[in-house]
Amino acid sequence: MGSTDQTKNHALIYGATGIQGWAIVNEILKGYPSPDSFSKVTALANRPPSEHMLWPKSDKLQVISGIDLLNKDGQEALEKQMREKVPGIETVTHVFFFAYIFKEDPTEETGINVQLLERATLAVEHLSPALQFVLLPTGTKAYGVQALSEFPFADKMPLSEDLPRIPEPYRSQNFYYNQTDWLDSQAKSKSWTWCELRPDVVVGFVPNNNFYCLAQTLATYLACYREVEGEGAECAFPGTEQSWPILSNDSSQDIVARFAIHCVLNPKASGQGRALNVSDNSQPSSWSKKWPVICEFFGLKGTAPPAGGSGPQPGQYLTDHLEQWKALEKKNGLATGRVGNDRSFAGFQYFIMTMFNFDRQLDLTKMHAVWKDGGKVQEIDPKTAWWTAFERFREAKIIP
Repeated sequence: MGSTDQTKNHALIYGATGIQGWAIVNEILKGYPSPDSFSKVTALANRPPSEHMLWPKSDKLQVISGIDLLNKDGQEALEKQMREKVPGIETVTHVFFFAYIFKEDPTEETGINVQLLERATLAVEHLSPALQFVLLPTGTKAYGVQALSEFPFADKMPLSEDLPRIPEPYRSQNFYYNQTDWLDSQAKSKSWTWCELRPDVVVGFVPNNNFYCLAQTLATYLACYREVEGEGAECAFPGTEQSWPILSNDSSQDIVARFAIHCVLNPKASGQGRALNVSDNSQPSSWSKKWPVICEFFGLKGTAPPAGGSGPQPGQYLTDHLEQWKALEKKNGLATGRVGNDRSFAGFQYFIMTMFNFDRQLDLTKMHAVWKDGGKVQEIDPKTAWWTAFERFREAKIIP
């Protein structure tokens, strides 16, 4: 695998408490692909870690918060801060970049997220002569799914990495392209290489509150629904008849993490700026198959949306039943702050479950070819993906 001496591999994860970063740390500490693949793991987080991180205890791990990638005093100040706060920064071999800042204005969002990547990558490049690989996650926005009714590749299923960049005006609004162009330019003639991973909706657990964690939104909603409506109650799908049957491939955080780790350790197969789809299963699924399975975890019966309408909207339902949720938190000794605050954003769930009303399944041919090169392809079904996330939220005392 990548390094000739794996005992010297040091992984640095930017955004380590997010849905994908958390899973990278978790899988390395659990020993994927082998217990000696990495000797050190540095988890960088914007916010201090919560009480229930659920990571295995390990002497390999150091968790560091408070490093500002956008340090107002510039790149040198950032590097000084990292040199002082990150023990062993000079030994980092593999960077996993999961930092992201949302901005409503596409130009502003592009500028700030390219700057984040530049600052983060250059800091390690300058501080660690051992750097071998940088991994960047993007997603299906690279295929223009955000264009909704104007989705440009509706007749090109399954979506392949060989498809061209999306047309304007969406192309210039997509900062992924700016990030990958910068990495491609920066890596030329360097000793390190890189790749881009393209998951669809990432299903998984987050220890800190997160706008973009669909599993958290559904977990809190369905736990509340069960408490209010009772065990065995029917729960109609919150999307529409149009979104109910559409085909897509979920990307569980565990599969994304394992494949990402495989990629950085196998640069000949995955490097040189390759774009690779990553998902749980080569067979796409639909909400009509997944919703009943999701609801089953909570003792509910998931049903189709009513004709011409939708089931209850999770965000509104939780708002309407906030007192019952707070009573549920108190009764079960749950962590607070997941519902009814400025980090509870139902818009993401509505976008994914209602507005994505078209097929968008992924071609996993290249992913599986890369994984077979030095590893073994892994696939899981939707029940495993969703129930694993819900079980982690339960273990972290976020749902009862």
